[in-house]
Amino acid sequence: MATLRRFIELSRIERLGSAHPDLIELRELATVSERGRVFPVHGLIIGSKDQSRPTLGLFGGVHGLERVGTHVVLSFLEMLAARIHWDRDTRHALSKTRIVSIPMINPCGIYFHHRPNANGVDLMRNAPVEAESHVPPLVGGQRISPRLPWFRGWGPLEIESAALIDFVRQQVFPARASLTLDMHSGFGMQDRLWYPYAKSTKVFSRIDQVSRLIDLLDRTYPHHIYRVEQQSDSYCTNGDLWDYIYELHEAREDARTRTFLPWTLEIGSWRWVRKNPLQLLRVLGPFNPIKPHRYSRTMRRHLILIDFFWKAVRNYERWSGAE
Repeated sequence: MATLRRFIELSRIERLGSAHPDLIELRELATVSERGRVFPVHGLIIGSKDQSRPTLGLFGGVHGLERVGTHVVLSFLEMLAARIHWDRDTRHALSKTRIVSIPMINPCGIYFHHRPNANGVDLMRNAPVEAESHVPPLVGGQRISPRLPWFRGWGPLEIESAALIDFVRQQVFPARASLTLDMHSGFGMQDRLWYPYAKSTKVFSRIDQVSRLIDLLDRTYPHHIYRVEQQSDSYCTNGDLWDYIYELHEAREDARTRTFLPWTLEIGSWRWVRKNPLQLLRVLGPFNPIKPHRYSRTMRRHLILIDFFWKAVRNYERWSGAE
């Protein structure tokens, strides 16, 4: 097999896994292959070993062209690893909470610069969920052909989708309270913070908790940059993984005694293109900051949001309505 030395994202994940063996555990969740190369899908488990502790989940790289999401997750986790060296408050917080992550769900797509996985499946259209509201043609998920974009797949769950679902069920569902944040890019001029549903325009079943968390964000950071909305306010899709994972959680007997809110950060990449139209000529250009100063700004820009989510889940009793 050819060397993977130039797979920077994979190297960064594996370095994190060896940084603090007492607090950071690296697990190989699955392997996938394309063009004779085999890649691991890695999960990271950070902090307390008690799975009932409040848990933050960070995910990225579902779509291979949207590598900025993986980079934002890694930037936060690398900052966290650096703070563990010297910050006793960080170590104390991690003794009481957990952070779990799959920074790169679709390594084939990331490495070979294509949106779907090696089988041509758009992983965020792959779950067994049918939309209850109108979906736009193609972009809402299609089963016509893997040669067309937004292909849902014909068979069972893809390896990457199954690995994500199993990881969340094992590492997130047991928590008394959990928030997850899945990083994407490529839609609009503004950074959007989405809560479910993608499948329906119906009011989200935990809208009261969502509203309290939004209010907390607005009061804490009144000048934050995010447009917060239900995902279906922008468009509906079939097969959304987080809709499916949420419904799995709500089917548990103990669901009503626990808080689980899955969120999606959709980074608005159109402003990068507006400022630098030539990046449209590059395969990664429509989805990622190309100029070095814009890349650095993006890596800094969302650290406050992730840290807010971590603090919010640690203090879930103050806003979630949990008894």
